Amino acid sequence: MKDGFVRVAAVTPKITVADPDANIAEIEAKFDEAADKGAKIIVFPELCITGYTCGDLFLQDTLIKKAVSALDMFIRHTKGQEALAFVGLPLRSGGKLYNTAAAVQNGNLLAFIPKRFIPNYSEFYEERHFTPGTKEVRDICFDGKQVPFGSRIMFDIDCVEELSVCAEICEDVWVADAPSNEHALAGATVIVNLSASDEVVGKGQYREQLVGMASAKTVSAYIYADAGDGESSTDLVFGAQNMIAENGVMLAESGLFETGVTCADIDIQRLMHDRQRMNTFGQEKAEAEYVHIPVHIAACETAVKRAFDPKPFVPSDEKKRRERCEEIFAIQSRGLKKRFEHTHCDTAVIGVSGGLDSTLALLVAARAFDLLGIKRENIIAVTLPCYGTTERTHSNALELAKSLGATLKEVNIKEAVGIHLRDIGHDPEVHDVTYENSQARERTQVLMDIANQSNGLVIGTGDMSELALGWATYNGDHMSMYGVNAGVPKTLVRHLVRYCAETAENDDLRAVLLDVLDTPVSPELLPPTADGMISQKTEDLVGPYELHDFFLYYMLRWGFGPSKILRLAGIAFDGVYDEGVILKWLKKFYYRFFAQQFKRSCLPDGPKVGSVALSPRGDFRMPSDASVSAWIKELE
Repeated sequence: MKDGFVRVAAVTPKITVADPDANIAEIEAKFDEAADKGAKIIVFPELCITGYTCGDLFLQDTLIKKAVSALDMFIRHTKGQEALAFVGLPLRSGGKLYNTAAAVQNGNLLAFIPKRFIPNYSEFYEERHFTPGTKEVRDICFDGKQVPFGSRIMFDIDCVEELSVCAEICEDVWVADAPSNEHALAGATVIVNLSASDEVVGKGQYREQLVGMASAKTVSAYIYADAGDGESSTDLVFGAQNMIAENGVMLAESGLFETGVTCADIDIQRLMHDRQRMNTFGQEKAEAEYVHIPVHIAACETAVKRAFDPKPFVPSDEKKRRERCEEIFAIQSRGLKKRFEHTHCDTAVIGVSGGLDSTLALLVAARAFDLLGIKRENIIAVTLPCYGTTERTHSNALELAKSLGATLKEVNIKEAVGIHLRDIGHDPEVHDVTYENSQARERTQVLMDIANQSNGLVIGTGDMSELALGWATYNGDHMSMYGVNAGVPKTLVRHLVRYCAETAENDDLRAVLLDVLDTPVSPELLPPTADGMISQKTEDLVGPYELHDFFLYYMLRWGFGPSKILRLAGIAFDGVYDEGVILKWLKKFYYRFFAQQFKRSCLPDGPKVGSVALSPRGDFRMPSDASVSAWIKELE
């Protein structure tokens, strides 16, 4: 359970209709299997001790008594096992029959949760047998003991902070005012649903959407256990569609008609972060107090089997990735379009280096001008060769401007930078930060002045990953009049450029974009090697961008601490980077992120494109002088 991870299971045993003795043997076997897999919350289907399709046999005293005795057998079977299990059975109380979930743990019956909403339409006729359960909790007598009975029961498990479980049964999730809504508002982070939902064409997809939305609306983990093999009888067939969802994301799902154990590792910390972040969650309080039942499960480290995408900003599915790229281009270009409509400027001025970021900015500007109905020749693409410019990047910059129909302007800044270095008394042979930044600031000055000459806007090219690391020259490339890439991380920039190459309007453009993609990322502020190659590679200095983007995503989107991020990165990049390398760059990330906030505090405007953003006016507000000490100590 370290880092908030808890393994849970939705289980479908093969049952025999109206045979509790046979069914409990199957339930016990599947319980043991799920427990052996490390599951701490185990959910079985609705009425699984008897079977859902018993019909008027539910009116037979023999069946009801057998169900109770079978439950007693299961309770004894769980002795010595810490997992909290939910199993469905018919239960008689006060002369009425209820469709219930029994909560059992370590040889103890903890509570009964009755089904609130009893369907009586189409193939369902439960009202013939069952009475709707109430929200209020009362004690009933079971096996000589008083046991809580009611919907408003919450199980607080002590091994993970904020791990609280509530239950509902089948139809409860299909209604407008689902019990799960109230459960979540009362503090439940895990909702379990014991279900017996029969199959008809198209129902499986609808059911999947329903479960996903239930978890999203409640910002919870939702465990749905469905009836399956053996349950089918007379006119009904059951498909065992077990699902485990977490805040709208389906973590695990069994195939239809597959009996067995479906496991997933839910992340309670992740859920609590989203509830904390979404200040509207919980503004509508649960209307009544819940009965809280403490459950002890010894804390242990879950061997996480959950997958973590090494590129969380980039969809792994090709179709979704292309859709994402098109959507981002639309956001970027329309943001820029609006800025031109508002300012009535005539030109866009962009410093083009032949690198990824300036290439993307130029592509965005071209699309924005197409939307505006302005000729692309009003885009002024400026090359600014200096000490570090290589023939490859310079050539790509020229070809890119030509292929897109932009106006090309070249301003060699070597002489101006040399004069500046002389004026401040700096030896040009000393290739330090002053040497590098003087070039970046000269580039920006030239661009700003050209914009003034042409009634234009300087379009910023820096991306979100560079902003996170502070990899920008203050009042140099850090500054612009509108930063179109400010919301796009470096790993996504690469895919956006690749998408443009794949959909390029001509072969020349496609060729230059592909070469840009193959060029090492560099600010080109140091002289090339003797053979004219790039000598200054960004990732050699600050670390791999794929790691930094991973760190950034889990730090800002989910609020995870450094030790957890280190653990997740080890899983995501297994076989790519060893733990020592990841740790090195993670520390570097935190040092730079905290030290460089002052640059982000005065960023130019730029469009937000995803759930992670660094604008000081919107998503991320941080003091510029905050200490990184606590974050670094967690890694030591």
